[in-house]
Amino acid sequence: MKIICTTLNAKYIHMNLAIRYLKAYAQPEFDIELVEYTIKDPAMNIVTDLYRRKPDIIGFSCYIWNIEETIKVVKILKKVAPDVTIVVGGPEVSYDVSEWMKTVPEFDFIVIGEGEETFKQFLLEMQGNRDFRHIHGLAFRDNGNIVINPQRNKIRLTDMPSPFRFPEDIPHLPKRIVYVETSRGCPFSCQFCLSSIEVGVRYFDREKIKEDIRYLMKHGARTIKFVDRTFNISRSYAMDMFQFLIDEHVPGTVFQFEITADIMRPEVIEFLNKEAPPGLFRFEIGVQSTNDEVNRLIMRKQNFAKLTRTVTMIKEGGKIAQHLDLIAGLPEEDYTSFRKTFNDVFALRPEELQLGFLKMLRGTGLRLRAKDYGYVFMDHAPYEVLQNNVLSFDDIIRIKQVEDVLEKYWNAHRMDETIEYLVTSVFPSPFDFFQEFGTYWEERGWAKIGHQLEDLFRRLYEFLQTKKLDELPIIEALMKYDYLRNQKHKPRKPWWEEKTDKSLRSSLYRQLLEHPEQLGNEFVSLELNEKELFKHTVMEMIEFDIGHYKKTKEIRLIPTVMIAYFDPVQLQTKIFSAPLSSFSNVAIKK
Repeated sequence: MKIICTTLNAKYIHMNLAIRYLKAYAQPEFDIELVEYTIKDPAMNIVTDLYRRKPDIIGFSCYIWNIEETIKVVKILKKVAPDVTIVVGGPEVSYDVSEWMKTVPEFDFIVIGEGEETFKQFLLEMQGNRDFRHIHGLAFRDNGNIVINPQRNKIRLTDMPSPFRFPEDIPHLPKRIVYVETSRGCPFSCQFCLSSIEVGVRYFDREKIKEDIRYLMKHGARTIKFVDRTFNISRSYAMDMFQFLIDEHVPGTVFQFEITADIMRPEVIEFLNKEAPPGLFRFEIGVQSTNDEVNRLIMRKQNFAKLTRTVTMIKEGGKIAQHLDLIAGLPEEDYTSFRKTFNDVFALRPEELQLGFLKMLRGTGLRLRAKDYGYVFMDHAPYEVLQNNVLSFDDIIRIKQVEDVLEKYWNAHRMDETIEYLVTSVFPSPFDFFQEFGTYWEERGWAKIGHQLEDLFRRLYEFLQTKKLDELPIIEALMKYDYLRNQKHKPRKPWWEEKTDKSLRSSLYRQLLEHPEQLGNEFVSLELNEKELFKHTVMEMIEFDIGHYKKTKEIRLIPTVMIAYFDPVQLQTKIFSAPLSSFSNVAIKK
């Protein structure tokens, strides 16, 4: 038999772990061919490729992000190759199995839950008598009747073979996100999450995992993401792995973890702050809501004060980037409550704040009790919530407006100083800024078009002009500062209209050539000649002392000369400034 295991990844850079476990577990009896596509690939292209490979059996790994496209592929494939056996598995089809078998007759078999042993037994039976009734965790049709065998006992993870030792994967490792699993299961019972259904946490063999990571790094893997639902549930296990990764990492490698922040002890954070190289680790932390009653309803145990302590200590350490998640649409969290949740979490200033919307996943407790909270949600994956008894669809639309500009203006870190000033000194709260701007953004039709970097600055400035703010000159200066400091090369045409008098600019440049010390010793050390000064710098007059502000966060309204130097060798930008009054009266009069 020719057997293919495949999936449609969300992005090209992802590597599916599930099909690699299936291949590893099926060896040596079966040699499975792995093929991966993305959800953006046209269905006909995928079908054509699979058809030309002439398989007897194709296994699809199914998730909420790919199930709709997978069904399209399967339906076309069955038309042109009706004799191909289609097997599907994964979290999306492991629940409501009878419904899947009825609604998608092209699914010949469904592997339910953990698939490694079930799939191998299925392959053995396909070679033998084809009596599938004794294979636990398998659904199939028998003379038109749907048969769903009971799920099997959990597999012994310590016996699992490595899913990473395939020669054909080696060329792709440097360019892809490699997923690593050190445990399965979750100790918590959050009712919106599939992991809450599995009782207990089981671990893979620790030394085998370390050998796998050594192998991956040796062959060029640069981004390794641990998919454990709570990596730090066992402090001793997490500490051992952290120490191993610190000791043996290859420079340039990044390790990502999902952690539960409120159970992370201060001594663990102190260890990481002291020992971990900057940029080696990245933490993803699910906050979801700061409303205690909401968390109680979804059976989520969370101590926000301890979570805050953890996030703050990590941020102060300056070594580890943090990505915090929120979920809009949880039970009894209305618009006002979600606004508070957003502001509570934004106050921690995470490097990234992801605003997601509740998905009513098949099999979860929340989906089973959807009527209790008046949930209306999409019929098809990803089953996103449209409204409930306290959150209208109008509210959902408004929060989506926040999500759009949050991603572009905070998570992308294009103008950190500007946004920080806006959310602390101009608007009532961070949420209010993102909401007002997000609403304006959508009303202007900008959500439907692409954006160059300069467009993002111009559009924020246009919105702020409509607010008729007294602080607009200060904000404009901060926007110029943010724009210049984030450039690697001297911009050809900045986003703003030039206002500075050319003669004044020329006079100031002449003074800098004669007295570079006016911008400090670091500027003097550049030893710029006239050609270099004009070629590699941008000069701007701004309304306040940016140097003083950077040190104190105090606005001192003094006309200031700001110089951005773009280092052509290091491709770095340095900003220098001095009050205009520090230059000679001749220059000022000019």
